[in-house]
Amino acid sequence: MQMSQESQTSAHFHSFYNQPMQQINPYGSSTFQVLNNGSTNSNRSQGTEVSFQGYTEQFFTLESTPATDFAAYNSPSAVSISSIRSPISPQGSHSYASDHHQHSDNTYDSPLSGSSVVDDENKLLHALWVLRNELLGPESDTDDSGTFNGIVTQPSPFTRYNKIMEMATHMDLQQLLVKCAEIVSEADTMLDKEVAISAAEALMDILEKKVSVSGDPSQRLGAYMLEGLRARLLSSGSIIYKKLKCNEPTSSELMSYMSVLYEICPYWKFAYTSANVVIGEAMVNENRIHIIDFQIAQGSQWVSFIQTISQRPGGPPYICITGVDDSQSAHARGGGLDLVGQRLARVAESCGVPFEFHGAAMSGSDVQLENLQVRGGEAVAVNFPYIMHHMPDESVSTANHRDRLLRLVKSLSPKVVTLVEQESNTNTSTFYQRFCETLDYYTAMFESIDAARPRDDRQRISAEAHCVARDIVNIIACEGTDRQERHEVFGKWRSRLMMAGFSPVQLSPSVSNAVTNMLKEYSSNYRVAESSGALYLGWKNRALSTSSAWR
Repeated sequence: MQMSQESQTSAHFHSFYNQPMQQINPYGSSTFQVLNNGSTNSNRSQGTEVSFQGYTEQFFTLESTPATDFAAYNSPSAVSISSIRSPISPQGSHSYASDHHQHSDNTYDSPLSGSSVVDDENKLLHALWVLRNELLGPESDTDDSGTFNGIVTQPSPFTRYNKIMEMATHMDLQQLLVKCAEIVSEADTMLDKEVAISAAEALMDILEKKVSVSGDPSQRLGAYMLEGLRARLLSSGSIIYKKLKCNEPTSSELMSYMSVLYEICPYWKFAYTSANVVIGEAMVNENRIHIIDFQIAQGSQWVSFIQTISQRPGGPPYICITGVDDSQSAHARGGGLDLVGQRLARVAESCGVPFEFHGAAMSGSDVQLENLQVRGGEAVAVNFPYIMHHMPDESVSTANHRDRLLRLVKSLSPKVVTLVEQESNTNTSTFYQRFCETLDYYTAMFESIDAARPRDDRQRISAEAHCVARDIVNIIACEGTDRQERHEVFGKWRSRLMMAGFSPVQLSPSVSNAVTNMLKEYSSNYRVAESSGALYLGWKNRALSTSSAWR
C-alpha cells in the first residue's frame, strides 16, 4: 500500500487476552421474501423464503467465495515481479504473484499463512517488538493475570499484546485486521499509548505482507483498510483524505473509472431503476412535474425517465428538473451543471417533452428553500440517491443538516420522495464497531466486483482505488466533520423520515419486477428482497442497498 511519507505507523487496540478467535458476524437473523433475479439457476425460485443473517437492523451475513489466484505484498528484500500499488500505499511496497493456494473452506486464510519464510519474518517482527518494548517500563512477558483478595486481575497491556503477537502467525487476514483495529481502538482511550501503538505497528508490518491492491477480494480490501488504520494511528486521517481529493485523476480518467463501476456493478442502476418506477407511478396523472435530484451527477437517471414519459397517452407532461451538484461529479464531467442541463434538454427535445432545468451548484447541506425554485401547480418529486448519508446529523453538529433537509423537503408537500442508501451502520458506531461493519460490507462489495472482471484487470484496479478506496479510508481514519461517509441502516432512516412527518409509500410489484429484470445481466449471486416497506439489493446473503418511497 502506498502511504504518504509522514507515516511510520502507530495503532490502538482492545482487550483480547484468553478469548477465542471470533467471526465478525455473531448477530441475529431475519426472514425476507426473496425475488429471483431472473437467472437460470433452478435452485432459487421466485418467492423462496431465505434467512438472511446479520446485524439487528436487517444486516446480512456474507457468504464468501473461495479464490485460487493471489497476490500479496512482499518484503523489501524479496524480488518484485510486479508493482501495482494504490495511490495511497507506502513507497517501497511491492506486490507479487504467489503460488501458494488457499484452502477452499477458509476464505480468509492468507495464501502465505503456510510459508516458513513468512513465519520466520513474523517471528523476527515479534522479537523486535518485544525488544523495543522492554524499554517502555518494568512490565515483563509473564502472565500477570490472576486473583488478588478474591478479585480477578487483568493482565497488563504488554502481556495481552505479547500473546496476540504470538498468535498472529496463526491468524488469517480478516482476523489480523480485526485484532489490529481493536488495538487501534484501545490506544484511542489509553493514557499510556506507547505499548498499544507499538503492538499495532507490529501487526501492521505483518498485514503489509498479506495485502495487495491486485490480489483476491479480501487482499484488495485489506490493503485499503490497512491504509485507513495507519492513517488513524498517525492521527492523519483527514490529511490523507484531503490529499486523495487533491490527487484525483483527470476528469476523463475519473469518468472512465466511474463508468467501469456503473457497468460492472448494479448498485447505481438499482437506485435509478427503482426510483424512476416509483416517481413515474406517483406522477401518472400530473401535467406539471418538478423533480428535485440531490445527486444529479451526469443526469443519466433522467434520460430513460424522459424517454418513457414521452410515451404517455394524451401527450407528455411538462418536466422541470432541479439538480443539486457535488464536487466529484463536477470534476468527472469536466464542467458545471449547465452541461447536465444541455444534455437533458437535447433528450427532451428529441422526445417532444416540454422541459426546463435548474442547477443548484452546492452541497446538499447548504440547500435552502429558495435554491429549489418550486412553483405553484407543480407536482414535486424528490430523489435522494446515495446522498443523505453525507449530510451531517446531530452527532456531528447542532445544525443537524440531515434532519433539517428532511423537514425542508417535507415543507414542499411532495407527491413522493425516493431514498436509496447503503445498508450499513457506520454513523454513530464506535470506531471498532465501524471497522468491523466496514470490513463486512465492503468484503461483499469487493467480491461482487471481482465476479465481473478478471483479477488483473487494470480498469477495475483503478476504479477501486479512485472510487471506492477513498470512502473506506474516510470511514476508518476520519472523525468529526472530516468523516463524510456516515451510513445508517434502513430502520434508522425510517425513524428519521417518520419523525420528520413522512409516511411510507407501499412499493408496487412493478418496482421489484423492474429491478429483477435489470439484474438479469449480472451475476446470479445478486439477490432482491422486500421487507418493512423497502426493497433490498444484496450480494449473496449480505444486503448492500435499500430503496424506499415516502410522502
